[in-house]
Amino acid sequence: MNLKPENKSTVVLVHGAFADSSSWNGVIERLQHDGYPVVAPANPLRGLASDADYLSSFLKSVDGPIVLVGHSYGGAVISQAAAGNPEIKALVYIAAFIPEEGESALGLSNKFPGSTLGPTLNPVPFPLPGGGSGTDLYIKADKFHDQFAADVPTPVTDLMAATQRPVAASALEEKATQAAWKTIPSFSLIATDDYNIPPAAQRFMAERARAHTAEVKASHAVSVSQPGAVTRLIEQAAYPATR
Repeated sequence: MNLKPENKSTVVLVHGAFADSSSWNGVIERLQHDGYPVVAPANPLRGLASDADYLSSFLKSVDGPIVLVGHSYGGAVISQAAAGNPEIKALVYIAAFIPEEGESALGLSNKFPGSTLGPTLNPVPFPLPGGGSGTDLYIKADKFHDQFAADVPTPVTDLMAATQRPVAASALEEKATQAAWKTIPSFSLIATDDYNIPPAAQRFMAERARAHTAEVKASHAVSVSQPGAVTRLIEQAAYPATR
């Protein structure tokens, strides 16, 4: 059964580190085909609290109800930004962090073995507005395919590597202060060939959040390599009768 477009939730897609909003293109195309309003705002990737505040402010411009989706570090951002917003009807985590209060993305990634991200990173200093410097993290171009998107064709990952958005190292170390998954129905898609966030960590977080969970054999860039699987979970979250 299809709902009329005017009755469907707006899907808000939040990218994570080393990606940008174009990483959702295949998902957006499918959701729009099925009549869902969709928007994929830029995630600043500067700090968990500031990124969540930015997203929370953006969400005020979106007519509800909303299904809020986060990939990777974007999962930590949506968990914090959704707190206290009654328009958000579901949280969807795509190969993503689902932190408890007091946990960081880096800490969760290191909680289980399997991540090979560290040695592939290229740290680049940047000036902070108030003085001093921070560190941006990029995945080295020659490591990007195998580390981030091994199941995506090389010509595509060459473009992804060139256009990747860096994340401030401090953002991955910053601890969460909100965990909206405790009060909002949650869904999790686990990528079993993920070398950024170990699948064991993804399963641990999904089970703790009591999320409706699906697994797919895919790299960390599952929204690019498996947009159909991502779309199916989002639509399940958006339409309770299909759960």
